[in-house]
Amino acid sequence: MVSIIDVHFEHYQSGNTVGIHETKPRLSWKFSNAPDGFQQAGYEIELSEENILSHDIKPKSFKCTSTNSILVTWPQDQPLISRQRISVRVKAWDSNGNTTSWSDPACLEVGLLHRADWQCDRIAAPWGPGTLEPDPEQLYRKGFVLDESTIQARLYITAQGVYEAELNGHRIGDHFLSPGWTAYDGRLQYQTYDVTGMLSKGSNCLGVRVAEGWFSGRIGFAGGHRNIWGPHTAMMAQLEILYPSGETKTILSDGSWTVKKGPIVMAEIYDGEKYDATQEIPGWSEPSQSGHLDSDWQHVLLFPPLPDSTELTAGFSEPVRRIEAIKPIDKITSPSGKSIIDFGQNLVGYVRLSNIKGPRGHEITLHHAEVLENEELGIRPLRICKAMDRYTLSGLGETEKYEPRFTFHGFRYVQIDGWSSDRDLVDSVEAVVCHTDMKSAGSFSCSDPLLNKLYSNVVWGMRGNFLSVPTDCPQRDERLGYSGDIALFAPTATLIYDCFNMLKNWLVDVEHDQRVLGGVPAMVTPNAMLPDPVWCRRKPCAIWHDVTVLLPWTLYEETGDASILAQQYNSMTTWMSVIPKNYSGRGHLWDNSIYQLGDWLDPAAPTDAPQKGVTDAKMVANAFLIHSLDLMIRIAGILGKTSDQANYDAETQAARREFQDEYVTRNGRLVSDSQTAYALAICFDLLTPAQRARAGSRLVELVRKNEFKIGTGFAGTPYITEALVLTGHIQVAYSMLLEKKCPSWLYPVTMCATTVWERWDSMLPDGSINPGEMTSFNHYAFGAIAKFLYERVAGLQRLEPGWKRFRFAPAVGAEFTHASASHVTSYGKISCSWTTSEVGSEPCTMKLLVSVPYGTSCVVVMPDGDGKKSESVGPGDWSFETSFKKNYEWPVLALGPKT
Repeated sequence: MVSIIDVHFEHYQSGNTVGIHETKPRLSWKFSNAPDGFQQAGYEIELSEENILSHDIKPKSFKCTSTNSILVTWPQDQPLISRQRISVRVKAWDSNGNTTSWSDPACLEVGLLHRADWQCDRIAAPWGPGTLEPDPEQLYRKGFVLDESTIQARLYITAQGVYEAELNGHRIGDHFLSPGWTAYDGRLQYQTYDVTGMLSKGSNCLGVRVAEGWFSGRIGFAGGHRNIWGPHTAMMAQLEILYPSGETKTILSDGSWTVKKGPIVMAEIYDGEKYDATQEIPGWSEPSQSGHLDSDWQHVLLFPPLPDSTELTAGFSEPVRRIEAIKPIDKITSPSGKSIIDFGQNLVGYVRLSNIKGPRGHEITLHHAEVLENEELGIRPLRICKAMDRYTLSGLGETEKYEPRFTFHGFRYVQIDGWSSDRDLVDSVEAVVCHTDMKSAGSFSCSDPLLNKLYSNVVWGMRGNFLSVPTDCPQRDERLGYSGDIALFAPTATLIYDCFNMLKNWLVDVEHDQRVLGGVPAMVTPNAMLPDPVWCRRKPCAIWHDVTVLLPWTLYEETGDASILAQQYNSMTTWMSVIPKNYSGRGHLWDNSIYQLGDWLDPAAPTDAPQKGVTDAKMVANAFLIHSLDLMIRIAGILGKTSDQANYDAETQAARREFQDEYVTRNGRLVSDSQTAYALAICFDLLTPAQRARAGSRLVELVRKNEFKIGTGFAGTPYITEALVLTGHIQVAYSMLLEKKCPSWLYPVTMCATTVWERWDSMLPDGSINPGEMTSFNHYAFGAIAKFLYERVAGLQRLEPGWKRFRFAPAVGAEFTHASASHVTSYGKISCSWTTSEVGSEPCTMKLLVSVPYGTSCVVVMPDGDGKKSESVGPGDWSFETSFKKNYEWPVLALGPKT
């Protein structure tokens, strides 16, 4: 029987809907066991307000005749209010009047929508503010008495810094580095926790650990700055308790709280955490009958309320969590005699130690690195970043345990000094993987094991860099939300993980920083470069600042949700209006005097000058300008901005003409005769049909001349293989994809990489680290090739925003014998796979399987004889078989002698 499943609000995952800021949340649901031909004709939504004091709940029912089941409008006019808790059930019927059963209920609880809902004070430790050196964690505590048992309790809490809360000695929630990283001058996130079961009648104690985190710790490029958003940490907490009688009690952060320095004597994002167990305070967050804990605690300092200009919000993103633990694969003794643990995977998180044993005051240090060089830790790429955790033993008890609370590292290898336990080190360590708790949304595999490893590396690179914000790298003294990286990688990211809410959340801060800088987006968001006068200047830059257009469009294409376009429309139009144009003859292209980063990290660029690629940086900027203008035409049309649409259309046509005059010959040759130039011109539709064919041929010549090695940097890499496919050269694209010589996608795989590198040659063939000052082994940008794996190797392609229609069209070639991909859409999971008979058999036989979820349709394109045939199918599981002749040569030959 058909049933309704996965009823959810907006894009929130179930379990993340307590304390959110939604007053009219849209609803979505999926169908299970829908028979052939089933079509929803209407639906009924049952809305119940949950009142824990009243059992007389009268649900409201709303019926609607509609086929829509995705982002359905909230059924009632009255908006939800602060603290309101509701549950929703849905059932549907088809045109024959057949009705599903009611779905399971989905619950939502509204947070504190208004500043007036917050009655607590902002409190801080009295030994601040204005610390110029790393500050120890602060332990805040408040004891209180409850006269009776509680039936409901909510803790609303945030910090300017990072925090962990405890109630009666037990940790609250499972978040890591809450409240997360935002543009703190514009927006501070808070969290809501259900702590009902943690309270007791009688004495209770609420404790909160607070450390500097991103807020006032050292952060930023070139060593960074301290106290960017404030001179000292602070926290706010509001515990609201409901008794069975209906009476309420509220515990607020105020002047009655006390604070003391904790055993984490240093907690830095870059330099790591230092924990001194000799300074532990047993029972500090537990009720104290005698009050002995309060004797050496200090009264807190009261800060003024947050400025009205700082929004206090629940945000949209999932929290950062500890996702999994990984055991070591090896213990290495280095030439210098150091003990190095190899976890077999470059990851982001920290190391958890157990079985620690030794005398009081003995120190164990953990040094983290991504790679080994000369069999020792390769720490030079960390730059001004110690990436070191230190644990000082208490000497109490048989064994001790330690794991950091307020730092993270990017590493595969950990050198552990000072281990004195008689327990084996390998058995006593594990790596804890941390990132934003996104739901997995895709998979890929094929017959080539190196490509499967490449895909795994892309996934791990994304996991490591999606920690609260989308960062450039997770290990050295940056870890910043660079806009260019995500602008180019987002179409791939949305295939791998459901990252809509995280990126939507980040875009709010992008617009804030853009306003602060007079309309020009920041190079990184949150803008950790604020104290630096060079980076504070209005410095417009193509690609990086085009994120204002490219990222919302990507999120719209993935989900079909135009609200993200509406949310960011002002940010987009503001950016398009402040781009400096060259009004001396080329009034619609970039001003030539503006410095551009161009095809950043082109492999031909000098090691110390990654911006000096072979492609004209101004040409790259103008190609992306026209691409953004094209998108603005479509976005304005979707949002009904007809006047804007007409203006963007006229501007785009003029810019295209000027681009042709400046960079393109009549026959399709480009001024920059490079892989990136042709890839962008083809993919961004900057050429006439005749020029496009010639450009495709010239691109093939360049690729073959370069022996299929990559000649692109950030700008060209996401487009190079697709440009070859669009001009009819899929086998050349596969030759690039499968090349193993440096620079190539598979070269790092052959060098045992487990993530995607920042440079094509971050590690040289002899095992030494690239001599460049900027070298990372976990940068996701070049991992944009994973989109090509989905769309061409496996053949899964979106045809309409939100995956309402999609295509399954494997691009037969190379020596692939099978491939598969899956993707979780708003309608359900799509999966497709294909296999062929043995290479060399004539004719070849291909078998195709595709699963089409309810509400979608698929065009299946199969090779057939000398051509292709297609068939459109609706929901269900489908299988096809076809025969075809191999009409291509493999391998494709390079031009000139092989080296």
